[in-house]
Amino acid sequence: MYRSDVLRTTRSLSGKTIRLTLRQWLHITEAHDYMAGNIDKVMEIVHSPDCLVEGLRGELIALKHYAETNISEKHGVVVYKEQERDGFIITAFFTSKPETIKRKGVIWQK
Repeated sequence: MYRSDVLRTTRSLSGKTIRLTLRQWLHITEAHDYMAGNIDKVMEIVHSPDCLVEGLRGELIALKHYAETNISEKHGVVVYKEQERDGFIITAFFTSKPETIKRKGVIWQK
C-alpha cells in the first residue's frame, strides 16, 4: 500500500493515516535545519493540534504551541494533505508568529 520510504505515520483529527516520507523529511530538515531531531513533534502536531487552518490548495495547516523547543518557545506548524483514504506531510517548521498563519482562517480550534 505505501512505499518503503515512509518514516512515520500518525492519525489526523479526521482519523486518516498521515505519512511522513524520507523525501519530505529531508526536504523539511534541509529547508529548516533546526527541525532535525523534532520528528516526534511533527507527528504530534498532526495528531493533536491546537488549531487547524485551511490552506489555499486544500491542504491543512496544523499548529501547536510548545513552551520549549530546541530553539526556544515556538508554535509548530505542519502542512499536510488529506486524500480519500490517507494523506501525507508536505512541510513543517517552527514559528513565533502563528497569527500570520491563523489569518488564513481557522477551521478548527481546540
